[in-house]
Amino acid sequence: MKASELRQKSIEELSNELLESLKEQFVFRMQRSSGQLTRHSEMRKVRRKIARIKTIMNEMQSTAEVSK
Repeated sequence: MKASELRQKSIEELSNELLESLKEQFVFRMQRSSGQLTRHSEMRKVRRKIARIKTIMNEMQSTAEVSK
């Protein structure tokens, strides 16, 4: 998901998206540790998606604090 698409979502939607991505990352880590992971590039994509979501959430929170 692109950053521009994430910026259109609310904080609650981003939190849900973050939770889903963290669960997905956990599954990939378990698959990697047991030797069942076939798509190694997916781990990188999920890790970057998590970072993107967290960055946008922090931007939204800091702009909300500044506007108060």
